[in-house]
Amino acid sequence: MSDNQPNLPNAKKVFIKTYGCQMNVYDSDRMTDALAPHGYTPTSEMGEADLVLLNTCHIREKAAEKVYSELGRIRDFRNEREPGAKKMLIGVAGCVAQAEGEEIMARAPAVDLVFGPQSYHRLPELLTKAQTGRVIDTDFPEEDKFAHLPAPKKEVTISRGLTAFLTVQEGCDKFCSFCVVPYTRGAEVSRPVAQVLAEARGLADAGVREITLLGQNVNAYHGLDGNGVSVSLGALCYMLAEIEGIERIRYTTSHPRDMDDELIAAHRDLPELMPYLHLPVQSGSDTILKAMNRRHTAAEYYEIIDRIRAARPDMALSGDFIVGFPGETDADFAATVEMVQKIGYASAFSFKYSTRPGTPGAQMDNQIEEHVKAERLEILQAEITRQSQAFNAGCVGVTMPVLIEKPGRNSGQVAGRSPYLQAVHISADKSLIGQILPVEIIGQAKNSLEGRIVTANGLAV
Repeated sequence: MSDNQPNLPNAKKVFIKTYGCQMNVYDSDRMTDALAPHGYTPTSEMGEADLVLLNTCHIREKAAEKVYSELGRIRDFRNEREPGAKKMLIGVAGCVAQAEGEEIMARAPAVDLVFGPQSYHRLPELLTKAQTGRVIDTDFPEEDKFAHLPAPKKEVTISRGLTAFLTVQEGCDKFCSFCVVPYTRGAEVSRPVAQVLAEARGLADAGVREITLLGQNVNAYHGLDGNGVSVSLGALCYMLAEIEGIERIRYTTSHPRDMDDELIAAHRDLPELMPYLHLPVQSGSDTILKAMNRRHTAAEYYEIIDRIRAARPDMALSGDFIVGFPGETDADFAATVEMVQKIGYASAFSFKYSTRPGTPGAQMDNQIEEHVKAERLEILQAEITRQSQAFNAGCVGVTMPVLIEKPGRNSGQVAGRSPYLQAVHISADKSLIGQILPVEIIGQAKNSLEGRIVTANGLAV
């Protein structure tokens, strides 16, 4: 954005609805930051917004149709405004915008602006253009969007809480045959080390205690340092751990092929790097892994897990699984269930395969019938649920450090996160928010744990 970019009128409000992954949450925050110098403040009430943005995700089934349905609702809402009221601008951002920009413009005439995930640093400029006509920007620009974004104000960062997302890498070069990410986010790009560290220091100065590093393929990070040397994610974690105030580091999402020795060593060496790893495998069958173009075998995945657990025995694992990929036989599915049983996951996400236009998987023969996919998913999810509950049950009686993040649902209660990303509810005063305290786990609910704080003399309160 040029220095002579005209300011938009002051005292405007923006409402952003975010779909999908953590990176979209980060992107929505950065859009808010980009708009702030131009007079926009965020609002949680769409009815008072001058600008409504849908930050979309293309991963889930029927993602595009959900966006069109929401756009119809917003159009009707805008049309119901009083005559003479200020026009509400409507924009679509994110991966659906990138994949279906022209289609959105054709199907949703109420939309004023469509832009992809690589263009949100130009949002103020695009909005200026949208004042006089519809705008679409789904190019992959050569400039570094992060270098053009203003740093969020300290008070804004403080208002976002004790934990924060920090994008370090975008795009993917793996081209899994079921996935649209390489087409919507582009090739793998890593942010320079200095840029990441500067943003992390800004977060720490604003009181953030825990950062989650984000990337479509985050452990493929290879940002350059000041000497032009490529730095791995493991090496970056060592640098981040030295920042005063950053007590916890997480990262997501990873690919097995990029789980290198340096990153595994970081898990061994750094107490700040949490013992929780999301490492998607998608299938336990070599036949299906090859059809998915995952570029690793089941045996290689097992070997990676063994190396990780040797370095960090208390590591809790999470994963992604797709059932019903084209050509999946009963034996292929059984291999996936067997993998889940052998490895033991603290949590996992599982989905029925659904086609994504433009991906190789959509053109494959031997598509699996819907009822078969549903039956397999039910079986797999039952096993994952059993394992998750068993992991949580194994935490009862254990004392672990918990970051107290916010007031709980009930009076006299606070809520926090364990090192394993579990929600923990504690009967305690809200003055403890912001601290990392030893908490004895005394019970479990369906999706959370109950704990009590252990005092310096070893007594639980």
